[in-house]
This record gives sequence, C-alpha cells and structure tokens, in this order.
Amino acid sequence: MKLYYSPGTIASASALALEEARLPWEPVRVDFEAEEQRQEPYLSLNPKGRVPVLVTTDGTFSETGAILEYIAARAPEAGLTPADPVALTRMRAAMYYFASTMHPNHAHKRRGHRWSDDPAAWVSMAAKVPDTMTDCAAYVEEHLLGDPFLLGDRLCVADCYLYTISTWLAGDGVDLDALPRLRAFQQAMAARPSVARVTELGMIAR
Repeated sequence: MKLYYSPGTIASASALALEEARLPWEPVRVDFEAEEQRQEPYLSLNPKGRVPVLVTTDGTFSETGAILEYIAARAPEAGLTPADPVALTRMRAAMYYFASTMHPNHAHKRRGHRWSDDPAAWVSMAAKVPDTMTDCAAYVEEHLLGDPFLLGDRLCVADCYLYTISTWLAGDGVDLDALPRLRAFQQAMAARPSVARVTELGMIAR
C-alpha cells in the first residue's frame, strides 16, 4: 500500500492506523509548496486535490474516516474497530465530528479562500480559530474521551484521527493545560510505537 501525505496534515492519522495494524505500507510525500496536489499525476489519484490518498490492491481511497475503517478491516486481528455495535457507533460519531466540525474549524486559519474570496474575511476567520478549536477540544474532553482513549482502555482507529488533530491544537491557540483528559490522551498515544514511527518519518506536526 502507498499512502500519499503532506507533513502536518490529517494524513498522519492513516499512517498511525497502518502502523497500529502492522500492515506494510510506503509513504509518498506530496509537495504542497510546489502545489503537486493540484497537478497531474496526483489529480488522477484524487481529483479533490487533497491528502490522504491510500493506493491498495483493492483500489484507491480518499477521505480519512473511510481509509481508517478500510485499514481496520484489512487487519481484524489488530482490533482497531469495536465489535459491539454501540461502541462502533460511538467511534463513528467521533470520526464524523472530527471530519465535519473540528477539521474545518482548523482549516479556517490558513484556508479561508475555500469559503470566501474576500481577504478581509480570511483574516476574520483565522482570528476566530482559537475560540472554535477551544470549544471543539472542550467538547472532546467532556463528551467523547474515555480513559485514556476514546472508547476506554482499547485503542481504535478514531484515536489515530484525534491524535493527529490534537497536535494542531497548541498552534491553534488552545490551552491544553486546561484539558487534563486530552493531555492524558496525548501522553498515552505518544508512548505508542506507532506515534514514534510516524513522528520519525516527519509526518506529524510539532
């Protein structure tokens, strides 16, 4: 499998899951500064011009939540998705929240052009990011996190998603010292070999 990524992006969530699943994979860097994501041959892989993309013998996939569930299904012995339907629904609800709310809120800091053509609006959107991301992090702290992972003591692919987003929070102006459960989650994740490996590859934001 080949995972197309750019450093500091949500693509590292898929890399973490691949490591947790112990599946063989190859990282392929997409140079955002050169805008490779907006050009061929990358656009043939993902016409949306974004990362991640996972190329497999089963096909080419995009969208983080879908990729994470595919990885979990390819390595059922790793137990990266719960068998219990209630826990599975909770896991998916968390991932949908990350994708639909938390990630877009973060993107307002540098990618306001996706929502407006007015540069003044970009400044306004970026200024709001500390508030919106603090609210999101507080929601995760109070309503989503178990101890220490989202579903308790067993890691699932949604934890890979959350850990990647959590590495953006300090840069987004979120006071992590006010979020002890999220801090504990970060520490539990940081102790895992998967995080060490993906960090070593330069994929995770510092």
